[in-house]
Amino acid sequence: MADPSAGSSSFWTQANALLRKNLTYQKRNIKENIRLISFPFFLCLLLVLLQALINQQLDKPSNNCGCQCIDTAGDGQCNKVCGLEYSDIDQAATCPIPNPPGFPPLLQIPSPEYRAVRTDFVPFTDLPDESCRSSGSCPATFLFTGNNQSLGQILAGSMIPSSLNWNASNAAESLAINVDGSDTYTQTSNFLDSAFFSGDPILNVRSQCSSNSTISVSFLVNSVPVLGEVNCVQGLHLWRNSSSVVNDELYKGYRKGNSEEKINEITAAYDFLNSNENSFNVSIWYNSTYKNDSGQAPIALVRVPRSVNLASNAYLQFLRGPGTNILFESVKEMPKPGTKLRLDLSSLLGTLFFTWVILQLFPVILTSLVYEKEQRLRIMMKMHGLGDGPYWMISYAYFLSISLIYMLCFVIFGSLIGLNFFRMNDYSIQFVFYFIYVNLQISLAFLAAAMFSKVKTSAVVGYIFVFGSGLLGGFLFQFFVQDTSFPRAWIIVMELYPGFSLYRGLYEFSQASFTGNSLGTHGMRWGDLSNSVNGMKEVLIIMVVEWLVVIFVAYYIDQVVSSGSGKSPLFFLQKFQKKPPSLRNPSLQRQGSKVFVQMEKPDVSQETEKVEQLLLESNSSSAIIVDNLKKVYPGRDGNPAKFAVKGLSLAVTEGECFGMLGPNGAGKTSFISMMIGLTKPTSGTAYVQGMNIRTQMDGIYTSMGVCPQHDLLWETLTGREHLLFYGRLKNLKGSALTQAVEESLKSVNLFNGGVGDKKAGKYSGGMKRRLSVAISLIGDPKVVYMDEPSTGLDPASRSNLWNVVKRAKQNRAIILTTHSMEEAEVLCDRLGIFVDGSLQCIGNPKELKARYGGSYVFTMTTSSDHEQDVDNLVRHLSPNANKIYHISGTQKFELPKHDVRIADVFQAVENAKSRFTVFAWGLADTTLEDVFIKVARGAQAFNVLS
Repeated sequence: MADPSAGSSSFWTQANALLRKNLTYQKRNIKENIRLISFPFFLCLLLVLLQALINQQLDKPSNNCGCQCIDTAGDGQCNKVCGLEYSDIDQAATCPIPNPPGFPPLLQIPSPEYRAVRTDFVPFTDLPDESCRSSGSCPATFLFTGNNQSLGQILAGSMIPSSLNWNASNAAESLAINVDGSDTYTQTSNFLDSAFFSGDPILNVRSQCSSNSTISVSFLVNSVPVLGEVNCVQGLHLWRNSSSVVNDELYKGYRKGNSEEKINEITAAYDFLNSNENSFNVSIWYNSTYKNDSGQAPIALVRVPRSVNLASNAYLQFLRGPGTNILFESVKEMPKPGTKLRLDLSSLLGTLFFTWVILQLFPVILTSLVYEKEQRLRIMMKMHGLGDGPYWMISYAYFLSISLIYMLCFVIFGSLIGLNFFRMNDYSIQFVFYFIYVNLQISLAFLAAAMFSKVKTSAVVGYIFVFGSGLLGGFLFQFFVQDTSFPRAWIIVMELYPGFSLYRGLYEFSQASFTGNSLGTHGMRWGDLSNSVNGMKEVLIIMVVEWLVVIFVAYYIDQVVSSGSGKSPLFFLQKFQKKPPSLRNPSLQRQGSKVFVQMEKPDVSQETEKVEQLLLESNSSSAIIVDNLKKVYPGRDGNPAKFAVKGLSLAVTEGECFGMLGPNGAGKTSFISMMIGLTKPTSGTAYVQGMNIRTQMDGIYTSMGVCPQHDLLWETLTGREHLLFYGRLKNLKGSALTQAVEESLKSVNLFNGGVGDKKAGKYSGGMKRRLSVAISLIGDPKVVYMDEPSTGLDPASRSNLWNVVKRAKQNRAIILTTHSMEEAEVLCDRLGIFVDGSLQCIGNPKELKARYGGSYVFTMTTSSDHEQDVDNLVRHLSPNANKIYHISGTQKFELPKHDVRIADVFQAVENAKSRFTVFAWGLADTTLEDVFIKVARGAQAFNVLS
């Protein structure tokens, strides 16, 4: 046997071939690459344009610190002066404020229409009737509870005064001394308290209100004028028996807490617990929904301090008397410099948009992998020697390089145009995050590719994944992330979905850049990952683990399901098993095999005996030995099993071209599929260059060439580039590779006129066929399989191709299937006719014609009236004649050669012409086509009888 390893290419040689092919393919698809990269560029430019429009609106005077024209020098000249005293509430936050004003602390009073009343779901009799809402006179209700009711009621009574203590000369201090509140909503800062600048009155809480209790107030706070009114609102303090009762009443006061979906709001609630004269313990309930923290907008302030101060004052007065008081004079912000109002659109919308940008690579990678699978290019490369290791390494590195370049361009471009999402967050964190995710994404694409066989289906699913992940992340997952009450464990479970882990990471970048931009600081830094609120650390861990798991599972499934005929699920244990010898005693695997009731022809039996003898020899010149090879397809839907190949034994030596003839469905394709590794034999085996097709297919691929029935080519690669790629896979290098490619192009007439440098997609069907033949022969493979190689060729090209095949078979074994009898007779040293899964005869064309011929074929065409005359003529020439064809006056007969002489036939025809009209006649020797028809019909008839 020949050395199986001779001429086989190394791992790195295969990797180099695939890498060069991929780079060339990528260069041919430059337009698609530009469209791919232009998407994030377009999106970034769109964000910049929208940001510019928003900034233009934000730069209007109404959104900046208020200014007035004032004669500051007393010379009559107007100077623009800006400051807090000239600003409204919306402008205040942008002013420089070295000395912030302090405003009296207020309670958050519910709006009149929402204040607590007696209802069916809150039926406490001490609550006011619902009719007070129509007049706007409902009191502000406070709830109290505790272990000591008498103490609690004393404290509650002290918290709400019965009268107004007002000093008109010092209105600000009077507001601080009294219990005041507001039903206006707060802002994100307290530079100008909305309660004093909204136009709504301040609400003074008393146990009873007189008919005329409105007071006008006017005072200055750090040169900021405050004008307004103070109206009285009744304060109602009610005792409840326990904190659980308070909780129930508060809960039912929310719109979603009761069946009527009505708001029934309590101002505040207090639980004095076990307080006594020696200790003061209190829990305070307040309405946190005023923070308005449901979206990405900054959180508003909540008026809580005054509620705490009321309880503290009440306990102090219980201990020291009513004259004792803790004066809570004011609440103020910290000093700050002037700022500009900015809305960072990239941080607000970037999470969703950038999720789509990054995920866009997934369907691109997925469809690329499925395309090679659908077009059978992957198995074509494998059949010409490309191992799974080089394929995975180069394909993975190829997609990783494209992904990293894509992300690098994305980040650089986003940074150059000034998007804070990129500029404010640490670039090293961004690199680690993007690097890990694109690796996970590539692994997912390899895994998904094993589950699809059609590019269109994979593309649809891929883009559903892209847009679905973004939309679900933006409208579902983000809501759970922002909800602090949602269990953190469930967040981690949701992040196991790769689309959500990507979204969470981008969300953290977005929040960090938004906060940094608002506060004038920076975005995310490595130290921020230790913050329990920051989810980036857990996302990185999840993605790394998923990356490793998915790449392992993807490789395993690819080997078991998608790689050629598929390996055993326990293929990774094979290296620990004892390897079988290359050839074995032929009887070992035949025990228990299916026995077919069919008498073999002598020539077929002789071929089987030849195979038996070759298997016992330690050295043989036969490149291919097929030993009792069988293929059975299981029956489905109640149909019986299909026996495609029924125990084929065959030997093909080097320098021989063996032709397989047979009708459609005879089993030729099933046989070839087993030999090239597309399907596994049901039983039996075959040896190619001494290697078993069951266990050593990877080694066989290195010495095998295949010309498939349908051309498997890359549309954007040229003929030369195809041959360069497959030549490198066959270990050709340098000048030897160049020379082999040139000779291959010339041999199949693809060299002249620069045809070899044109894209294969522009080739005619015949040109593609010639290129496929050239691919199968490049690199001097020892075994070549050709499936109808001359299909679609014109006569001149077909003749040229036949010469190529005849020259090529000098030092290799060729198995050829064809429907052309002329091609089989010209090219094949031996022929085998295959019918219903069995080899019916075998021999060279002359032997077959002699064996199954032995007769002349006489044909005559007359009118229908003289058909009997023709039959009588033939019977006179040869009593043993056999009619094999009859239709519309045309009849065909087989005349045994020992019965007739050619001269007698001619004389008989001349005599017949004098008696009736003969339209046409002919006498021919037996052709290969006649042999084929005769053998096929005989075999089919025998099978029917069997």
